[in-house]
Amino acid sequence: MMSLPVIDHFVGGSQFVGESTRFGDVYDPALGTVQKQVRLATTADVDYAVKAAAGAFPAWRDTSLAKRVQVVFAFRELLNARKQELAEIITAEHGKVLSDALGEITRGQEVVEFACGLPAQLTGDFSLNASTEVDVYSMKQPLGVVGIISPFNFPAMVPMWFFPVAIAAGNTVVVKPSEKDPSASMWVAELWREAGLPDGVFNVVHGDKESVDALLDHPVVQSISFVGSTPIARYVYEKGAQAGKRVQALGGAKNHMLVLPDADIDLVADSAVNAGFGSAGERCMAISVVVAVDPIGDELVDAIVKKMSAITVGDGRRSCDMGPLVTREHRDKVAGYLDIAAADGATVVVDGRGVSVDGEADGFWLGPSLVDDVPTSSKVYQEEIFGPVLSIVRVKTYQEGLELINSGAFGNGTAVFTNDGGAARKFVDEVEVGMVGVNVPIPVPVAYFSFGGWKHSLFGDSRAHGAEGFRFFTRQKVVTSRWLDPSHGGLNLGFPQN
Repeated sequence: MMSLPVIDHFVGGSQFVGESTRFGDVYDPALGTVQKQVRLATTADVDYAVKAAAGAFPAWRDTSLAKRVQVVFAFRELLNARKQELAEIITAEHGKVLSDALGEITRGQEVVEFACGLPAQLTGDFSLNASTEVDVYSMKQPLGVVGIISPFNFPAMVPMWFFPVAIAAGNTVVVKPSEKDPSASMWVAELWREAGLPDGVFNVVHGDKESVDALLDHPVVQSISFVGSTPIARYVYEKGAQAGKRVQALGGAKNHMLVLPDADIDLVADSAVNAGFGSAGERCMAISVVVAVDPIGDELVDAIVKKMSAITVGDGRRSCDMGPLVTREHRDKVAGYLDIAAADGATVVVDGRGVSVDGEADGFWLGPSLVDDVPTSSKVYQEEIFGPVLSIVRVKTYQEGLELINSGAFGNGTAVFTNDGGAARKFVDEVEVGMVGVNVPIPVPVAYFSFGGWKHSLFGDSRAHGAEGFRFFTRQKVVTSRWLDPSHGGLNLGFPQN
């Protein structure tokens, strides 16, 4: 049997093997076969990467803002010119179609472009003569070594929510990508080197819980940025906070689309299908519940079914609309929710388990699935499925729909579809969710705003990218300054009076 290629770590500007003898399998989800292995870091391996980042920090911290801009901008230019390469890597390991992979990179590139404006984001404040001949000013300084733990569903975009801002602010970075699709981070590391980033500023270690805990426990790591499921986000937040770190931990979601009777049904159906089944539903901003206000339920279900029939499922490297799920285990778990739905009294309108695919039979396939009249007591409604299963819940009034959304444990994203501006404005004001779309099904903010939800969708006070990103990756220092002339008035042990 031929040995498989091994993905090692990237530390201090080069490939790093480390001491680990543990490996994880990296699949091609469209083929259902193991294509590579990834080396899983030990605690000692993580320590080596953190020390490399710590060694690079003083020089990078002291690098001028002008030079940092040049490096970040060079990275942006290289990424833009070669993003097709990265998209192909993502499709091969995650399974999403190439167009979706390119879209992911484009959204991540927006954060890189925002980070190019770092001089404006790192300015302080100045007060002249706050007291007589006393000036007060503030400055923003980097934290030091920061850790980023990212999920499998967006192996390029999610890390790019964090590391461009962290690097622009003068920090050094250790990224722990998902072991399911680790190659994207390695490609990014090489691109940073080509862009002129000094060795040790950007490092990658692969692994599982051991490497996560090593980052959370390491005394040199100053902050942790995490995206993943709510139980793990809570764990990361609590463990990191106990270790004295800054933590931004973005958790799970159960995103609702509230459809009012005056909405354009064709637009709603398109939006529900696009938001529910893009990236095979493996995204925290997917619409997983459509809340239909009477009397439009039947008409809306019929329209969604019609749109779903046009979706082609298959290998993302071919001309398909939706690819496979990331692993067989995850595919089976998601498919199991269709049995739960039927047992709980819901109607499985479209069952994706028998989908015809343009791909190999052993791929991790599950077609778009639609479940109507889902009881809110069902796990299908309550849990984040993270796959191509769209639920329909019917309500009698706007108020009932709003209360349904607000009563949930999550508060990541939501949307309202209506042609009534007053109703939309009321929903935006009253809904208890962090990111809201009005006739927009996936309200992911642009890079100069910040990304993050409410309730169990976000642990910690800081969101990703935008102005909050720069605040998270810097700490403020306030200086009170007086330059005395030779004729100062001698000792005065009291507070200045003017």
